[in-house]
Amino acid sequence: MPNIIAVIPARYASTRFPGKPLADILGKPMIRWVYENAMSSKLVNKVFVATDDERIFDIVKNFGGNAIITPKEIQTGTDRIAYAVRDLDADIIVNIQGDEPLISGEMIDSAIEPFLNENDIDISTLAVKINDVENLFNPNVVKVILNKDNFALYFSRSPIPFCRDAQTNEEWLKTGIHYKHIGIYVYRKDSLLKFVDLKRSKLEEAEKLEQLRALENGMKIKVVLIDKDTIGVDTPEDLEKVIRILKQNKLQNNG
Repeated sequence: MPNIIAVIPARYASTRFPGKPLADILGKPMIRWVYENAMSSKLVNKVFVATDDERIFDIVKNFGGNAIITPKEIQTGTDRIAYAVRDLDADIIVNIQGDEPLISGEMIDSAIEPFLNENDIDISTLAVKINDVENLFNPNVVKVILNKDNFALYFSRSPIPFCRDAQTNEEWLKTGIHYKHIGIYVYRKDSLLKFVDLKRSKLEEAEKLEQLRALENGMKIKVVLIDKDTIGVDTPEDLEKVIRILKQNKLQNNG
C-alpha cells in the first residue's frame, strides 16, 4: 500500500470570513471537524494541518493533531500543502479544504481509490450530479465535464456543457450531464510538486480555478462521481447551514 498523507490548508485571514478555521460548530472549531473527518478515512495514514497562523497551530496541537507552520506569503492552499510535504515521506497527498466540515472519510477514500487501481493518473477529485437550477447557474458552484473514462475535460464557473436545444433551465437538468465539482484533490507527490512549479495559466486566470493549470499542461484528472453533496463554508451564512445539518444529523443518530 502507498503511504498516504492528508493535508488541510488553513489560513486565518479571509476577506469574507476572518478566522474561519476557528469558527465554532457545536462546541468545536471548524478545523477540528475537518481534521477528525479526515482521520476517519480508512486509507489515509496521517493527517496534518498546514497553517500560517499560530492560533490555528495551537488549537490543532491542543486537540492532539499534527500541524505545520508555513510562510504567510504563500498565496494558495495547494502551494501551502506542497511546502508542507516536500520533506515528508509520502507517495500520495490528499488536499482537504479546511472549510469543508461535512467532508466524510468515505468521500476521502472514494477520491483516493483510483490511485490504487490505475497508473496513468496525476490527480483525482470528486463530483456530484447537479439536480437544481440554482447550483447550475451559480458561479460560486464549480462545474466539471468528463470524457467517457471520467477524466476531466474542463472546469468552469459557467454551466457546462451549454444545452443549445433546451427551452427552459429545467430542461438543462434533464440531460443528466451537469456535475458539481467537490474541492478535494488527491495527487501523486511528484505530480503535486510538478504542478506548483508550473506558471499560472490563461484559463486559470480567466476562471480563477487553479485546476485548469493542470489540464492546460496535460495533466490527467480523474473524477469520481459520488451521490452525496457537501457544503464549503465561505460565509457566516454557510456556517449556519452546516450547523443546521449537523444538528439534524445528531438528532437522527440519537433518535
